[in-house]
Amino acid sequence: MKALVTGGAGFIGSHIVDRLIKMGLEVAIIDNMYTGQKENINPKAKFYLNDIRDEEVINIIKTEKPDYIFHTAAQMSVPFSVENPKFDLDVNGNGTLNLIKASLEINLKKFIFSSTGGVIYGQMDILPTKEDVILKPLCPYGITKLLCEKYLYFYKQEFGLNFTALRYGNVYGPRQANAHESGVITIFARKVLNNEKCVIYSYDDQPGGMIRDYIYVSDVVDANIAAMNSESDVYNVGTSIGTNTQTLFEIIKEISNIDPGLDVLPPRKGEIKSIYLDISKSKNKLNWSPKIGIKEGMQITLDYFKSIK
Repeated sequence: MKALVTGGAGFIGSHIVDRLIKMGLEVAIIDNMYTGQKENINPKAKFYLNDIRDEEVINIIKTEKPDYIFHTAAQMSVPFSVENPKFDLDVNGNGTLNLIKASLEINLKKFIFSSTGGVIYGQMDILPTKEDVILKPLCPYGITKLLCEKYLYFYKQEFGLNFTALRYGNVYGPRQANAHESGVITIFARKVLNNEKCVIYSYDDQPGGMIRDYIYVSDVVDANIAAMNSESDVYNVGTSIGTNTQTLFEIIKEISNIDPGLDVLPPRKGEIKSIYLDISKSKNKLNWSPKIGIKEGMQITLDYFKSIK
């Protein structure tokens, strides 16, 4: 069996690569190294330095003929997408279409798409949120992820493309960069270890800051593996537990025994106050559920950043 992982030098993608190789699959990586890191690249994987928008990617996929494509490459910053919506659309929309086009030219078993449960829903009245609600994304990043899901559904209906879209909560763990807000645990870990003041973005009626569903990276990898043999569908990948940013700070302060202080700022444009995911569908149909709790996951993450400091 062969697999191809886009963004395989990045945070989530590199962990998926490692697991696939451990399972005995041949793995190829496509990554433009825009946010990927050389040290994340598994030496047993074949590496292609390419952007998913490049036409050459189609030739790579036709040459490799993977059984599975795990598409994790993306522009994934909410604030950046607000400031640069055309770039966000180009990478997430056109890049994904490029991969889909190539997938139709090989005998692909499954296209596994890393979507977002953090922003694709918008602000929901019912929490935790199920997959079948009306989606109302409030930022370009969420809009482009929804667009990709719709394209996958179209190509499933018209061309038989077998796909699974996984809507992640806020993923965290070793190897995560802190370039976007879903990396708040990484941001806090680095700042606390450097004894630098942390920041939360708070609301008048929700003083603890944004509420999110934080999911440890190995649990996300488990969901990707489970998706290899699933029906074409969309699944939430989270914990069904909402945690506010203030609580994250208090946990990391406790396990590190360091208190660098905290600044409170107003919320940023495009942000959602509260979102956490109903994972009952994933439990029932993927036979998947998270294993790592927030304190355990944050301890592992903090230990990792200590080791590379």
